[in-house]
Amino acid sequence: MDKNKLLSEQVQRNSGVDVSKCMRCGKCTATCPNYDLMEYHPHQFVNMVENDKLDVLMKSSSLYLCLNCFACVERCPRGVEPGKLVEAIRLEAVRQKENNHLKPDQIVEKLTEGMPQQAITTAFRKYTK
Repeated sequence: MDKNKLLSEQVQRNSGVDVSKCMRCGKCTATCPNYDLMEYHPHQFVNMVENDKLDVLMKSSSLYLCLNCFACVERCPRGVEPGKLVEAIRLEAVRQKENNHLKPDQIVEKLTEGMPQQAITTAFRKYTK
């Protein structure tokens, strides 16, 4: 199987997004506050994942310009959730470059008593071993 296809399937699995639900209405892009700065827009991210073009996305600065405000998620009439897809692609790009900001053993040092459990789980999910 093609490397891009495998990567696309992994990103969809990790994000929980079904890209085939997208009807390309553009409502997600129309609501994006960083639209003007991005080379690729939310609806294009969805389309490129569906067409196994992650190699292009992972090299794009648009990946890091997403604010994760999830305005696109709220606006999508089909529940595609492009913001979650962008986050999954960004994480995969970081993992492939082995450019993690922390190592798993360093996360433990940063824990505080009042830290929400979700933050701890997310931190461990974002960093490779």
